[in-house]
Amino acid sequence: MELKWESSHLSSGENGHQCMPETRRPDRTSSFSSKEFSESDPLFHNEFYGTALASGTISEIHGQEMPSESVRALVIQILFPFLLAGFGTVLAGMLLDVVQHWDVFRNVTEIFILVPPLLGLKGNLEMTLASRLSTAVNVGRINSSSEKWKLIIGNLALKQVQATVLGFLAALVTSALGWILEEELIVNHVALLCCCSVVTAFTASLLQGIVMVGVIVGSKKVGVNPDNIATPIAASLGDIITLGLLAVISQVFFYCMEPYPYITYLVCVVFLCLTPMWVILSFRHPESQKLLFSSWEPVITAVVISSLGGLILDRAITDPKLEGVVLYSPVINGVGGNLVSIQASRIATYLHFHCPLGELPDDAKGCYCPCRSFCTTGPNGRSAQVLLTLAIPGHLVFIYTIYLIQGNPDPPTAVFIFFYLAAAFTQVFLLLGIVDVMVHCLWKCGRDPDSFSIPYLTALGDLLGTGFLTLCFLLMSLVT
Repeated sequence: MELKWESSHLSSGENGHQCMPETRRPDRTSSFSSKEFSESDPLFHNEFYGTALASGTISEIHGQEMPSESVRALVIQILFPFLLAGFGTVLAGMLLDVVQHWDVFRNVTEIFILVPPLLGLKGNLEMTLASRLSTAVNVGRINSSSEKWKLIIGNLALKQVQATVLGFLAALVTSALGWILEEELIVNHVALLCCCSVVTAFTASLLQGIVMVGVIVGSKKVGVNPDNIATPIAASLGDIITLGLLAVISQVFFYCMEPYPYITYLVCVVFLCLTPMWVILSFRHPESQKLLFSSWEPVITAVVISSLGGLILDRAITDPKLEGVVLYSPVINGVGGNLVSIQASRIATYLHFHCPLGELPDDAKGCYCPCRSFCTTGPNGRSAQVLLTLAIPGHLVFIYTIYLIQGNPDPPTAVFIFFYLAAAFTQVFLLLGIVDVMVHCLWKCGRDPDSFSIPYLTALGDLLGTGFLTLCFLLMSLVT
């Protein structure tokens, strides 16, 4: 369908849909070179949001409705990526259950504290990238080839900077928490944690970033809403890739540490010295340049919150009553993070379509009511209902998948299933309520939720999931 814009009258598409009048569309290149951007600007600024073309419907970004999406289409588009992501978390949980007996995990127990913040990088980086690019696709601004590649290279470089810094920071936080708990600090263990964390975060981020770009650009070509599939696919790859890399890299450096104690220091310094190169590449696009200075608050806060979940996991390792926490924590954390990330991305896209940054649509004004998240008939209410409904059957599938793969003689007990599903449902319910408030508050405060909300939400998912799962096993020990 070809769009023609006139300054004096309305133009019509082939299907008879009328487009709003527009005086003149600004030239993209000249605008980027002449306009000053603020730190909190969204990935594409309001004056660049032209038209969105989906399913034959042309909509003006502000002032008209988004292209309609049926519940059936929503479920079909979400279900496969959701199950794929869930199976990824199942594999990650089973992998963690195996590697906890490796030498490095038994001798450097602080590495368990490091697991949630490193796995959480998929929310801090991959899911945030997926949400930003999904919104850009939905508002029709990844059509120019030159602009597209500047955007992709700038954002991938930004992600490598963040991965390196956050990996190093996560290791320092882990070492500090371990020091507080054990009242002992072993310098070689700190160096090992820093080296393994930086190398793992850097490598996993690069691999997943390339895959995510392919998924989002590919979904645009086949007509699938990337909001529904990008973040779950990022999650499905994130857990298993990150945990596998962490286990292998830490084991290798642990064996090298005694004969070559300097190797961990050298490798860590080399990766940190690559940071200036990624900073220069991130300057290729104005938005990634600004995010380089403004996006640290949510991701650093998320690392600290996830580390608290890691602290719970580290304590659970030593308690026989909490033996199953290691196996199921990646599953419950991953599923909760996947579902809430989909909702965050969808609400952000909805706001981009309906109002300028800093203003709320009429249906979101006034005091927050929990019924707004689940009982409304709008697109966000329907998606919250679908996501909450998927939690219970999804977790049942994942529980029995673990049982079948492990080959245990005894199936999961009814008591375990009841407490586990109660914990998982409560986690998802709270997260879907929190995301509605958080995304609208960020938007009202002039911060693009695509860049700020998902790190907070996935970190809260890790903390709530690990906490509720630990409570689940404690209650099981009292009942049985």
